[in-house]
Amino acid sequence: MLKLKRFSSAVAPAILNSRKKFQREEKLVSLIALQNPYQWTSNRFFDIYQLGNKEAIEKERARLKDEMNRGYFADINELKEHGGKIATANKIIIPAMAAVKFPALEVIHSDGSNLKLPITSTGDGVEANKLEASKASLMCVSFRASSQAMIDSWSKPFLDTFKDSKRVQLYEISLIDSWFLTLSPVKKLLLRMMRKSNPHESKDVLHRQIVYSFGDHYYFRKELKILNLLTGYMFLVDKFGRIRWQGSGLATEEELSSLLSCTSFLLDEESK
Repeated sequence: MLKLKRFSSAVAPAILNSRKKFQREEKLVSLIALQNPYQWTSNRFFDIYQLGNKEAIEKERARLKDEMNRGYFADINELKEHGGKIATANKIIIPAMAAVKFPALEVIHSDGSNLKLPITSTGDGVEANKLEASKASLMCVSFRASSQAMIDSWSKPFLDTFKDSKRVQLYEISLIDSWFLTLSPVKKLLLRMMRKSNPHESKDVLHRQIVYSFGDHYYFRKELKILNLLTGYMFLVDKFGRIRWQGSGLATEEELSSLLSCTSFLLDEESK
């Protein structure tokens, strides 16, 4: 009992000091937020004007819970288990009535020019991009450089097959979530390095564009049901921005055959 009292008397001041320190840090965060409320949005902190918004708070709580249930080691274990093959690719084309839209995404080339994907034949996409929509576009999405070999296993055969067609397009999209890399000076430096390492990256192949997207992609991932960030994802999109086929990981011969046949189907469908 005496030992317990001594322990309590020793620990209590430490707890009190820790609590006071936390309160001081909390006040400091509030002051910084008041100085620049939008700074915290990019770091996934609440906008100061949303602190009283119950819906926003519940949404953020759900997000935090979701992300805590999924971590880097879960991605690693999955990669060891099936090599990044999250699911087998579609064998046949997804019917237009059942297809979902590819989420809108702002991307940037290494030269600094912006693009809004997907480019569609109707809606804001074409007006914003002032480009003609392709009949079929393969969106190759990756979050880590380590998945480039997976992307290449799909993109190279795709480009070889449709190199003479003017109605297809391929986008290699690198999604960069790191808050540090989204800082303007760092982002500019990174894009400059990309441009120097690949001076002809958007021109080396007629139908290939390498683009980058900086920022928070949580809700983009949720729409596409993407969990593992260590693998690559492929989405075949029609001219209306609908996903008509999808695959992941390294391509197999059977899966490549289904991608190429589904692309040909979209091209033939348009010519009828």
